[in-house]
Parts: sequence; structure tokens; C-alpha cells
Amino acid sequence: MDEQLEAAVSGPVDTPGAGLDRRAELSEFLRTRRARLKPQDVGLPDYGRHRRVPGLRREELAQLAGVSVAYYTRLEQGNGRNVSAEVLDSIARALRLNHAEHSHLIHLAKPKQHKKRPAARPQQVRAALGQLLDSMEGVPAYVVGRRSDVLAWNRMAAAVFGDWGELPERERNWARLVFLRPEYRDLFADWEQKASDVVGHLRLDAGCHPDDPRLSALVGELSVKSEDFRRLWARHDVKEKTYGVKLLRHPLVGELTLSFETFRLGDDSEQSLITYHAEPGSASADALRLLASWGADATASGATRRV
Repeated sequence: MDEQLEAAVSGPVDTPGAGLDRRAELSEFLRTRRARLKPQDVGLPDYGRHRRVPGLRREELAQLAGVSVAYYTRLEQGNGRNVSAEVLDSIARALRLNHAEHSHLIHLAKPKQHKKRPAARPQQVRAALGQLLDSMEGVPAYVVGRRSDVLAWNRMAAAVFGDWGELPERERNWARLVFLRPEYRDLFADWEQKASDVVGHLRLDAGCHPDDPRLSALVGELSVKSEDFRRLWARHDVKEKTYGVKLLRHPLVGELTLSFETFRLGDDSEQSLITYHAEPGSASADALRLLASWGADATASGATRRV
């Protein structure tokens, strides 16, 4: 990575064994959250053209949070040592952080409160969960783990999103799929939103696991290969996997409007089961049934899982 590109990328770099710099992450996260707020958003006067910075000034944010300017400045410079949970809560309220952003702030500012797990430990999907996936006929479903890795999926997920069984294991990753494979730009009608979601999930994961060399290598690789990834990563947005609706442009059955739900697995908070379904009686429901009726013709490998 050359100096110009490295300056454009904030976060982990593509260096073996390197990790996320918590101080830099904390600094940039607070700065970008402050920059998105306007004085009128929080009931402060706006002096228009006389303002020299986007968003709130540090002194304005400190006033809203009830801390001294010097204290907040140290925190925004990445010095989160000995900061109390109460102060972080006040700053989160002043910045109007959502739940995911608030959690991310705590991960960055108070890392000792969070138990580290071995970064290199392979993730495994329980056999019973794999059987559940196989039994969900007509419902596209898959399990996603750390670093946005796709760990397991059923036949319908392969029919809708592509046969991941044909890909090398390292390529079964939503970030690589979305940013490095052109067919996924065609598949998602709102590709920008999907890309933003993937980056937000990856950023949240990076805050929880700053010492994961595989995650650092992934971010470094994507930063070099994708200008869109660099742009979105620099925003420092974080998002949790929740629920919503996706519009797909499937190469065989055309448009699909699918609702998705995320279920965090109780025995492993780093794995989630994602399911998709169509509104009963809709054209999308008919299209899913059509894909299901094609069976093995829709995907050669069928259900595949890492166990």
C-alpha cells in the first residue's frame, strides 16, 4: 500500500499480525460523529459562515456532555484511559449515538471490559444447526460469523445468492462478494445500501476484535482493491445485523422483494442465522417457489457447510 493510499484508509492495514489502532479509531469515530451534527440539531445557535469546522465544535460537544473541553479533547485524541461509563454515556447522548454506535464507543474506549477471544480460532457451525438449514425448504437461510464470513447455507440461499460451494473458502465472505465480484452489484438493486451495511458490520466487528490479523488483512486487501470500500470505510459508520427488506434482481426469475430477519445464536454471539422470505401471495413468493421447484438445477452443490 503506497503512502497516498495508506493516508486515505482509516483502520487496520494489510500488514501480517497488525491490528486495529484503538486510539486512532476512537479519535476518528468521535470526530466523524461530531462532524455530522449541526448546531440546530441540538438547540445551539448557528453562526453560519463564521463556523470553521463541519458540525459541532469540541467545546460545544463538551458543553452538551457536561465535561470540560480539555477532558473531551483528550478523549477525541484517542486517550480513553480511565474514562468512566457515565462519561461515555453522556457523550453518547450528546452525539445522539444509536445502540450499535454506543457499543462501538465503549469497545474502543474501555477495551479491558471485554473478554478477548482467540482471533485465529476457526468458527464452526453445530451439526444440528446445519440440519435445521437443510430442513428450511423454500426459505433462503445462511449462517454468518466473524469478519462477515458465510459459514453455512441451505440450497435456497445458494439458489438466490449464488452457489458459494463453488468458491474457495476465503471467498465465502460478504465483504469480498459485495466489493470484489461484479455479479453482486447486479444482484442487489440498492447496491450502495448493501455495501454500506456490510462495511458497518465489519467496522463493528473490528471494534470488538482489534487484534484479529485476518480481519486486518481483509480490510487492507479491500482498501487496496476497491475505491468504494475505502470511501465507505472512511465514514466510520457502524451497524448491527437486524431486519429489513432487500430488492434483488435475480438472473433467472427477475425481481425479488425479500424480507430478512437476523437471529443471534445463543451459544455463540459471533454467529447469526439470517433468513429471507417473501410476502405470501406476492410475485416474489411465486418466484421463490419456482426456484425451489428447480431444486438441483438451481444450484449444483446444494447445502454446504463448514463443520
